[in-house]
Amino acid sequence: MTTATDVNQPTLQPAAPGGRRLTLPVLLLVIAGALALTSIVRIITGADGITNVSQMSTALELAVPIGLAGLGGLWAERAGVVNIGLEGMMILGTWFGAWAGYQWGPWTGILVGIIGGCVGGLLHAIVTITFNVNHIVSGVALNILALGATRYLAPIAFGGSGKQSPQVESLGDFTVPGLSDVLIDLNRQGWFLISDIAGLLGGLVTNVSWLTLIAVALVPATWWILWRTPFGLRLRSCGENPVAAESLGVNVYKYKYLAVIISGGLAGLGGVFLSIVANPFYLEGQVSGRGYIGLAAMIFGNWMPGGLAIGAGLFGYTDSLNLRGGAENVHALLLLAAILLVIGAIWLVIKKKYVAAVLTLAVGALVFTWYAVTDEVPNQVVSATPYVITLLVLALSAQRLRMPRANGMPYRKGQGK
Repeated sequence: MTTATDVNQPTLQPAAPGGRRLTLPVLLLVIAGALALTSIVRIITGADGITNVSQMSTALELAVPIGLAGLGGLWAERAGVVNIGLEGMMILGTWFGAWAGYQWGPWTGILVGIIGGCVGGLLHAIVTITFNVNHIVSGVALNILALGATRYLAPIAFGGSGKQSPQVESLGDFTVPGLSDVLIDLNRQGWFLISDIAGLLGGLVTNVSWLTLIAVALVPATWWILWRTPFGLRLRSCGENPVAAESLGVNVYKYKYLAVIISGGLAGLGGVFLSIVANPFYLEGQVSGRGYIGLAAMIFGNWMPGGLAIGAGLFGYTDSLNLRGGAENVHALLLLAAILLVIGAIWLVIKKKYVAAVLTLAVGALVFTWYAVTDEVPNQVVSATPYVITLLVLALSAQRLRMPRANGMPYRKGQGK
């Protein structure tokens, strides 16, 4: 007789064959090709802003909170807990970070903001792991709870309407002397590819916050901990097959709790970045859906830190278009999109998918017509670009994704004994 528990647990049978794995050399080749195409588009359109140092620096700043939220989602889901509550944990991070930051300094604000996110993670862990509540329901409830709690507490802590906190002292930033100037000069030359690479690298070494440096270091640190240590192996086993992990002596509850609390701390750090680095104060609504975009970046990255970082960079770049020459730069990117669609159509013809190829080519022609008959795009399109990119990327990459097998599945202590 088959029990409900058996149905809900992952099987030990081999997974269905997935797509071809993207190796590092292939990935580097794809990135180089994308940069070359972007450079061609920049030269044709004259939109130098799409790869200048300021644009890249802003993109990096906007990518950090998305990347931290994505890392938080990665830790939780690798342990088998779906974390839709990242948005709420980020909200807690913004509020607690600004509250402590303006009173005791930015570094204390960072610590308290992380703790605020961890509290959100702990709540999510108690509800989903101990009481076995549906992970999606718990995450949505946490988002609503965090929003309501901060709205209630903000007037008490900050006075007035409570929509904005007092200013937090700057954390400081750094510029690599010499190297930054050389890269800025190269970027201004407007040379094919070389100036674009200089713009990309210049954004990484010019006016970079110390918290950005910490956030970037957390990506390889997460990879090393989860894929190169016994702790990480046990944690990932909880997300793949908790019953088998428990039968081998792994305390599944402990690892799931740790993973979700760390997840909350990382999301809280992303919120702190918004209220101390991106803006020197807490502002109601400043998270603005970045927790969900971080979740999308994690899925785009196939639950791996490297792919997640690329996804966060892509979303951060499109988000930065809102702040720097958005109408002109997004208009130039229409040409890039049309070229990519034509390349996609050729690839589909090679794969003998003729109907899909015709449809892709038709969409490419429409996008090119839009570019050819206009000089710039409306501001509403610029504002919607990050979200449209999120949907397109997820739709196109959905066929290659493979989440942890036991992600979101119910588990009770003792099933593996």
